Amino acid sequence: MPGYYPQDIEKKWQAHWKEQNTFKAENSSDKPKFYVLDMFPYPSGAGLHVGHPLGYIASDIVSRYKRLQGFNVLHPMGFDSFGLPAEQYAIQTGQHPAITTEQNIETYIRQLNSLGFSYDWSREVRTSDPSYYKWTQWIFLKLFNSWYNLDTDRAEPLKTLLEKFEQNGSEGIRAAGDDEERHSFTAGQWQSFSEKQRLQAVHPYRLAYQQDTYVNWCPGLGTVLSNDEVKDGLSERGGFPVERRLMPQWNLRITAYADRLLRGLDHIDWPEAVKEMQRNWIGKSIGAEVTFEVQNHPSAHIKVYTTRVDTIYGATFLVLAPEHELVTELTTPEQKEHIEEYINATKRRSERDRMADTKTVSGAFTGSFAINPVSGEPVQIWIADYVLAGYGTGAVMAVPSGDQRDYVFAKHFNLPIIQVTDAQHNLEEQADPTKEGQYINSGIINGLGYKEATQKLIAYLEEKGQGKGKTNFRIRDAIFGRQRYWGEPIPIYYKDGVAYGVAEADLPLVLPEIDEYKPTESGEPPLGRAKDWKYKGQYEYELSTMPGWAGSSWYYLRYMDPTNETRFVGEEAEKYWKNVDLYLGGAEHATGHLLYSRFWHLFLKDLGLVTADEPFQKLINQGMILGRSNFVYRINGTNTFVTASKKDQYETTTLHVDVNIVENDVLDIEAYKKWRDEYATAEFILEDNGTYMCGVEVEKMSKSKYNVVSPDVLIEKFGADALRLYEMFLGPLEQFKPWNTNGMSGVSGFLKKLWRLYHPQDGEFAVTDESATPQELKALHKAIKKVEEDIERFSFNTTVSALMITVNELTALDSHKRAVLEPLVVLISPYAPHLAEELWQKLGHAAGSISSASYPEFREEYLVEDTVTYPIAINGKVREQLQFAATATPAEIEAAVRATDILARFAEGKEAKKVIVVPGRMVNVVV
Repeated sequence: MPGYYPQDIEKKWQAHWKEQNTFKAENSSDKPKFYVLDMFPYPSGAGLHVGHPLGYIASDIVSRYKRLQGFNVLHPMGFDSFGLPAEQYAIQTGQHPAITTEQNIETYIRQLNSLGFSYDWSREVRTSDPSYYKWTQWIFLKLFNSWYNLDTDRAEPLKTLLEKFEQNGSEGIRAAGDDEERHSFTAGQWQSFSEKQRLQAVHPYRLAYQQDTYVNWCPGLGTVLSNDEVKDGLSERGGFPVERRLMPQWNLRITAYADRLLRGLDHIDWPEAVKEMQRNWIGKSIGAEVTFEVQNHPSAHIKVYTTRVDTIYGATFLVLAPEHELVTELTTPEQKEHIEEYINATKRRSERDRMADTKTVSGAFTGSFAINPVSGEPVQIWIADYVLAGYGTGAVMAVPSGDQRDYVFAKHFNLPIIQVTDAQHNLEEQADPTKEGQYINSGIINGLGYKEATQKLIAYLEEKGQGKGKTNFRIRDAIFGRQRYWGEPIPIYYKDGVAYGVAEADLPLVLPEIDEYKPTESGEPPLGRAKDWKYKGQYEYELSTMPGWAGSSWYYLRYMDPTNETRFVGEEAEKYWKNVDLYLGGAEHATGHLLYSRFWHLFLKDLGLVTADEPFQKLINQGMILGRSNFVYRINGTNTFVTASKKDQYETTTLHVDVNIVENDVLDIEAYKKWRDEYATAEFILEDNGTYMCGVEVEKMSKSKYNVVSPDVLIEKFGADALRLYEMFLGPLEQFKPWNTNGMSGVSGFLKKLWRLYHPQDGEFAVTDESATPQELKALHKAIKKVEEDIERFSFNTTVSALMITVNELTALDSHKRAVLEPLVVLISPYAPHLAEELWQKLGHAAGSISSASYPEFREEYLVEDTVTYPIAINGKVREQLQFAATATPAEIEAAVRATDILARFAEGKEAKKVIVVPGRMVNVVV
């Protein structure tokens, strides 16, 4: 076959791999295992653009390389196929989201296969498949039927809690969660409880529990949104207003695992930035919980958590979250209107916006006063939106002399600022949080230092019953309900108003058919539209569905054993694969998916259902490929477009243009006229050379900027191998980098040059069995060493460069020898697998067998130089170069230099006073 035609080769080998199940992994093997995983893609309708495959290409290179190294590699793919976009499309069109999802998945599979990825497609999973979400529901039921025993520091089945209730009632039980939500009772009382009373007593201990919770409610979408789905008070999808609303919600008690999630970060190989994000999200702090009584409200007590109890004498006001349960009770009639206005305004802001806004100062005085428990002084009680109900106690002790936000608030509202240590300075202009010096204006701790003062105050508060030392975490329990249709039904039904878990034998609880995919007229979630949908024909089901992260929290386990009908993952399969050795995906999942997966895994480990300590041992975050946008410049008030170099001569409007009708920043004018009807009659002011040059800017790829480049187009033009190599060549995997289609031609040229090593002048296959020369072997073994080192440290761009250099060197040597070219094709196979398979077969090997070949052995002796070129300097100035045997001694080199005519030519015949030989480097003759 003369010439290199990648499209024909690539289709051939993709079909072969599919027919032969080339990349099927076995759940037992004498080989060491290696599990490579890509983050679960959501199959959007737009399909893949060239930015999406970056991490997939990297993981595929590692997978193919590890197979060559003799590993049994698990490299699966599946789809996170529940989600809001498909549901919104269903609402608009009436089409069932399953249909849209199926179509999108087909597009993704076609595109992924066209890139030659070595996935084991026999293990494909989809979160929306009932055979999959049966086990997501099963895990939820395990959470629902478990509690966290602080004495054993692990989750346990509820039966161990019930045994304690039978023997001693609630006395002495140390369980994760809020003790105030639970009731005290004796063993006798427990035994006399009705079934309903028992279930109500147990519910606050469960790891999956229902509670009134403040959520981001979006009326326009009819659902609760996560913080990630809200931006500037609007839904990320659709731009609908979002408000804070108190609603009954299912929660998962991730807070029980906060400390273990922190400790586990020390034992996994993840980017430090991601680990730090998780540490900050979990937010461990050591401090004290303090109770403030309220004037004229004997039953009202405000608890605050502080890490600086030493500054309590400087607490001149309290700030409650606008949603705090005591706000209504503590608001005086005079302040009621102002407080209500402030609360309504707060509802329109997301928690993320409230936390991020450090410049705006706002708040409202309730009219009530609390009593400082150590000084006895009255302090005003305010509400402000920078305090969140779900964080800590929903109340803060404001010490303006030591906290800048409190300081700005106090200055704005003219509240007292009290200096509490003699080391605080410049309090006229800003807060000073120093722990240095001795305490002043601080009653019982005056004259003490930080450590002694803290200990004394905690002891004093504990003695009075108004506080205690406490370790706290910023992380909150995870809201687990969504008022949507297209998600996993929560396997809960209600009897006499109490939640019961569906029997495991009745799973999966399948999504029912409904007539519309929006909330009911009475405001119930879409599942409220299901007709005759009841458990056992009589009990109402939970109408919320699970969040998108439910199915993706454990999918890596299902890949190990995807067809097991009796267990979420078989014990033998789990013991063999254990966990993911390499996980690639975006850093945006640091505090969502990655944290929740670790939580679910720790829970399953507690129940003895998995064996590994962590789900993902090594994590790499690939950077983003940015789009290269092009612009045209329309003269205002006309349909005339002026080229970039002349745009400043006119008043113009800058417009994005489809990058697919631009090449090397030159606009295809005829294609532009056909692009949109309004441009059919457009006129153009061109460059002097008759072209229209577009403007350029690097931006995020998006359809709205018309800078999305489809891999389909590039594969058709250049081939998948060229696209794989080019994406790796762009730069380090972890970095952001701009896309430029123009660079594809260079990589395409490299592959053609590689082809010609095996097919001289694009003719017939012509590899010889001649012995390789030392120069050829040196070029090969330099590449073997470099490629192995670079892949092991995930430096894929430098590997591509090294392979290009090697091909150039072998081309210059006119090398066509099997001893060199056979190992070379194995080296390049992880990067350009289709071309490698074709060449491997031409070299006489079985079709499709390169994946089971062995990685070439590096041999150091081929890099040892036989000769060394020495620069010869006279009085430090290089005049000549001479070659000597690599084994030559300094004395031999000196004698040889003296015997030449170099001194006669460059030193006017002067005698050499000294000859300095630096072995392997240079010679300097001093005259």
